Amino acid sequence: MQVRGLLLLLVLILLAATAEAGKNKKEKVKKDSSDCEDWRWGPCVPNSKDCGLGYREGTCKDESKKLKCKIPCNWKKKFGADCKYKFESWGACSTQTGVKTRSGILKKALYNAQCEEIVYVTKPCSSKIKSKSKGQSPPLPS
Repeated sequence: MQVRGLLLLLVLILLAATAEAGKNKKEKVKKDSSDCEDWRWGPCVPNSKDCGLGYREGTCKDESKKLKCKIPCNWKKKFGADCKYKFESWGACSTQTGVKTRSGILKKALYNAQCEEIVYVTKPCSSKIKSKSKGQSPPLPS
């Protein structure tokens, strides 16, 4: 009987602690929020070099904020990290230029970024000939 009462008391304490933690999180969000609704955000500016962690500045009326952001180091710098595109499959290799091309349609512009609706990318054709028999091992010598 005492064990059941002790377990019940532990459950109540855990529930109270969880509820208090949830309140603290909600209060923090309210402190950071602003009455302004028309924020204008600049591009993500890396702390060093041209990729990695950085910040973006935002302004609204007479307020300004800085948000942490990250530019992936393998990102296509030509498009900017705030423009997300849905790309088609690579086209056939052009024998004249030695490159293949594909297009991307704008999927999402983050932070009201100025993005092109359609972009085109190219890459050199592969000189390797890919074998069609993947997953098969060569015969063992006898």
